[in-house]
Amino acid sequence: MTLNPYTSNLLEFPGIAHGFFTRNSGVSSGIYESLNCGPGSSDDPKNVLENRNLVATHLTGKKAPINTLYQIHSSTLIILEKPMPEGERIKADALVTKQKGLILGVLTADCAPILFADPIAGVVASAHAGWRGALDEIIENVVAKMVHLGSMPEDISAVVGPAIGPDSYEVGEEFRDTFTQRRSENENYFKNRPGGKFLFDLERFCMDHLREAGLTKITGLSLDTHAKPQEFFSYRRTTHLSEKDYGRQISAIVLT
Repeated sequence: MTLNPYTSNLLEFPGIAHGFFTRNSGVSSGIYESLNCGPGSSDDPKNVLENRNLVATHLTGKKAPINTLYQIHSSTLIILEKPMPEGERIKADALVTKQKGLILGVLTADCAPILFADPIAGVVASAHAGWRGALDEIIENVVAKMVHLGSMPEDISAVVGPAIGPDSYEVGEEFRDTFTQRRSENENYFKNRPGGKFLFDLERFCMDHLREAGLTKITGLSLDTHAKPQEFFSYRRTTHLSEKDYGRQISAIVLT
């Protein structure tokens, strides 16, 4: 099967491979059709493994484990120095490494995947930035850890991948208050809707946090997972359709 992930020229360097993969060109069926890479779903584990092998082969030319986490919407990250034990899913929301051959993955179905690369120091990272993790500074923590491993902020590129878009992310007043109580200027990420509702711009929120962390080489793909059912899994869309479960797309990066 031929995979066709989204990529960004900001992450295209010799010795680094990356991709923001869609839900297409995998082996899963039904509501998981077809490149479901989420072991936390109720999909057949054999299908999930085969899909992850397809992704690994696309990135590295061979089957290899993809290191992903039990994501908990936190600001916790892991420095990875060797492959995670098979079947073990550590609770955290970002991975950072200097080790070649370790594929770092992030699983999403509306939250924002962010991939980071510093070709000078040879450091890459993947982060799961849901609204709570982004608010609690998972992005700043990743940049700080990359700097700890030898990076300079001006050498780090970061790309925000497919996530629920600002025209789809309707929230209530309590949600908005959680942000504005933290910083009043966070009100700028919300657009008023009828009935006391608001639209929240997760990608722009993440982009601004990347800037605040000192990065200048940043972009967002502006791909709305909720609005593109043929390309992406979406937790919110699944909830609206009353489906029993949902798949997860994967975004991944590796020092080759």
